Amino acid sequence: MPLLTTPALPDGALSFRPQPEIHGDRLALRPWQERDVASVVAAFADPAIQRWHCRSLTTDEAREWIAQWQPRWRAETDASWAITENGRVAGQIGLRHIDLAEGLAKISYWVLPDSRGHRLAPRALTALTSWAFADLGLHRLELSHSTSNTPSCRVATQCAYLLEGTRRSEARHADGWHDMHAHARLSTDQP
Repeated sequence: MPLLTTPALPDGALSFRPQPEIHGDRLALRPWQERDVASVVAAFADPAIQRWHCRSLTTDEAREWIAQWQPRWRAETDASWAITENGRVAGQIGLRHIDLAEGLAKISYWVLPDSRGHRLAPRALTALTSWAFADLGLHRLELSHSTSNTPSCRVATQCAYLLEGTRRSEARHADGWHDMHAHARLSTDQP
């Protein structure tokens, strides 16, 4: 008989809760705040982030980007956190396409240039994964990245997200269509 895990929270369970702060190894994941506008503008101006996200943001657009997360949390569709280390914004990590009924969400993340190389993304992903399984009761987390994005692949594999396959020409990036690696982790997987 298969091992059953805690079911995901029922629909409507997130909408009345505040978006949490999640603590990991010397870092915190916290909801985005108005004071983070300059960090968001800097992130989307970074060539490495632009390569995968195909956009830059003005100050007003960054304010709108930050403002969208609370309504998305209340709608139970998406969530995004600022990754902070020693109180300073160092990156972003989020859950996309949350489906509480199916116990499923997709992961996204990026790290600012001066914070790269310190294992920040794997530490943040580990903290978010633990919280999503233990507190939200999700069963499956999916992560996808361009096959050309070696650092994202390294983060996924370091955090025990198994490579399940390659989706051909699935996403458009700054330089054209890319094949995408599909990784996933189940709540029943061993870390």
